[in-house]
Amino acid sequence: MVTPLPGEVEELLSSLGEKGRSPNTLAAYRRDLAAYVGYLAERGVPLLEVTEPVVDDYLGFLRAAGRAPSSVARALVSVRALHRFLADDGRSAGNPAGRVGVPRIPTEAHQVLSEGEVSALLGAVSGDDTVARRDRAILEVLYGCGLRVSELVGLSFDNLDLHSGLLRDLGAGARRRTVPLGGPAAEALAVWLTPSGRGSFTPVRWARRGDADAVFLNARGGRLSRQGAWGIVHHYGERVGLADALTPNVLRHSFATHMLDRGADARVVQEMLGHASVATTASARASTDRLRLVYQATHPRALRAKPH
Repeated sequence: MVTPLPGEVEELLSSLGEKGRSPNTLAAYRRDLAAYVGYLAERGVPLLEVTEPVVDDYLGFLRAAGRAPSSVARALVSVRALHRFLADDGRSAGNPAGRVGVPRIPTEAHQVLSEGEVSALLGAVSGDDTVARRDRAILEVLYGCGLRVSELVGLSFDNLDLHSGLLRDLGAGARRRTVPLGGPAAEALAVWLTPSGRGSFTPVRWARRGDADAVFLNARGGRLSRQGAWGIVHHYGERVGLADALTPNVLRHSFATHMLDRGADARVVQEMLGHASVATTASARASTDRLRLVYQATHPRALRAKPH
């Protein structure tokens, strides 16, 4: 039986659902916020009267209970989202969790993120402005497709097949490959590639040849650089306590690990990553249909976007 939550929490979850958050992300928010409102109820603190010290005390309570730093960081992301929602809606004067520090997580423990940490990271992009649309699409594509950062910033319109849910002709030479796009990644790209998304960064005159075809642009209207993409990943990693451990390559490793953990054929995952292997060079390439079937069966964010 699902524990009833305050109306304010249900409204937030409904709002996140409307913005396309995955079922796994919504479930993580629900669990974190159920624990939080339970803590407040036991101490007689009304939700709309929470102060910064109360949030600090809650994080201390979680640490004392033995929760891992990554778990505490994810809980804080959920608490921040709830209080930001209430502040934006005019029901509270501000966000008491806005300045509370996120616990640092040891680097060596995070060559691969857990699925919960990925959900927290993807949920850390808030708002619907141009930057948020771009950054959400970047994180979804990095994790959803297992791309190298060079492949991400090198994406051009010729690589996109949103109708079929595919990224085509990634890599170079004999290692060119096709990778399925999960629903959240495809939807985030579609939202970014609108006049109020990418169109807002489009310059009157392109500074460099090839920029006009770039999927991801910087605020000056040029193709996003590797350094720019790294900075975006670091920024959102910092929001959820993963900045010291998170790189684009960690998302790539997480993509592969999560699929393998869910039973994906290692050779198919290898092909999606564009890895060469002596053991499989003689084998035939997996068909696009097989890639799609394996992806849909094993990637945590493979759900296709809802038609509009």
